[in-house]
Amino acid sequence: MSTSWRSYREKDSRGGGLPLHRRDIHDGPRISRRTAAAPRTRHRPRSSPSPHIQEGQSSRRGFNPWKFLKINFRSASYVSCIVNVFWPVVPAAIAVRYAKSDVHLIIFILSYIAMIPCANMIGFAGQELARKVPHVYGVLTEVTLGSVVEIVMFQVLLSRGEFVVIKAAILGSILATLLLCMGIVFFVGGLRHEEQSFDEAISEAGSGLLLVAGLGLTVPTAFEHSLEGSENVTTEELEASTLDISRFTAVLLLIAYGVFAFFQARTHHGIYDSIFRGDEHRNRDKVKDAFKEKLTLTECIVALAISITLVTILAITLVDQIPYIVEDHGISEPFMGLILVPLVEKAAEHLTAVDEAWDNQMNFAMSHVLGATLQTAMFTGPLVVIVGWGLDKNMDLSFEVFEIVVLILSILVMGNFLRDQKSNYLEGFLCVIVYIAIAVAAFYYPNPTGEGTAHVETDSSGGEHR
Repeated sequence: MSTSWRSYREKDSRGGGLPLHRRDIHDGPRISRRTAAAPRTRHRPRSSPSPHIQEGQSSRRGFNPWKFLKINFRSASYVSCIVNVFWPVVPAAIAVRYAKSDVHLIIFILSYIAMIPCANMIGFAGQELARKVPHVYGVLTEVTLGSVVEIVMFQVLLSRGEFVVIKAAILGSILATLLLCMGIVFFVGGLRHEEQSFDEAISEAGSGLLLVAGLGLTVPTAFEHSLEGSENVTTEELEASTLDISRFTAVLLLIAYGVFAFFQARTHHGIYDSIFRGDEHRNRDKVKDAFKEKLTLTECIVALAISITLVTILAITLVDQIPYIVEDHGISEPFMGLILVPLVEKAAEHLTAVDEAWDNQMNFAMSHVLGATLQTAMFTGPLVVIVGWGLDKNMDLSFEVFEIVVLILSILVMGNFLRDQKSNYLEGFLCVIVYIAIAVAAFYYPNPTGEGTAHVETDSSGGEHR
């Protein structure tokens, strides 16, 4: 061994000399590769949502009264929160109904206003519940719960024999959702975004089914009016045939709606899931919404139970006042059913869809609007006919010519707007203008002769009865 190499070894044994390998070269304290590569971690703020909690799930369990009231009052959006200021009207409407049963106009107005926060609560609880399930099932859940007010109202009207109001309300609900709600969605979304787009799977399926539903609702009306006054058939035979056709059409529409729901939820749910997932990424308030407190499953069920119970009570109160309003204040039954009743029925759907359009979630908004429209045309309306059949009530789908023509034209107008899968505030403004024109015409439309609500009569003792 050479002298130089021996000197290196001796120096190294004493702790000096040159390093024998480059790995021995280091500046400062030695740091392992694992330590050097490890990223610096920060403490997560206490307010941050846990990564183990899925979106829409609450970090709590059970029922907390204070949290329940706080979250429900905050609601889903600023507009929904404003609507909640009408909650004091709810007990006032119920109290006036029993304390002053003869002030029909005041009871009607209070009940009408009180329905709005209750419908909003149903919509919000349904939205919270829908976030706990997959996207497609969530949308179907929201649409179904959003129509609870409509279903309750129709059943109460049916039990009171208000056939003219029900028929007008069926078409009025379709028009209110299709023209007014869709118009506001386009308009509000267009104020924040120059142009908004939505997927063709949403628009094509919606517009196609709307035409089918419109045709189905038109068939009994076309049949009756084409043979009206004919010498080949008596009035009784014509009414019986129209009733049979209406019931058969109602069954077909219910089957069609069931197939559509199966198509969305089972066989083609992947398409809709990807569409809705893309909408969630475009949500401007996604981060803000993630930090919001959410209702637990128990609280969702409690909120739905409370709101549906209140809606049922208020619907009965509201419907009981309709004959007096028609008789004493000159409000026609077509206007009552075509305009007034649908506006309060669809309050929850309107608020939800407008909030989604503002956040640029147009596929969600379109699904809610078109879904609610289709549900009225293919499920809720036909369901009233079937229930009336079971109760031996002659509820049919024969509408006034004015109503059915307006319906078909509205479907065609909206189908034209949906064709390019784009929207702006101008299209929304035009839809609202069309709806206002229909409302004005309905206001001047007279009550059908020989039909209508049970008229108010005064007996010999001065009391009123129907």
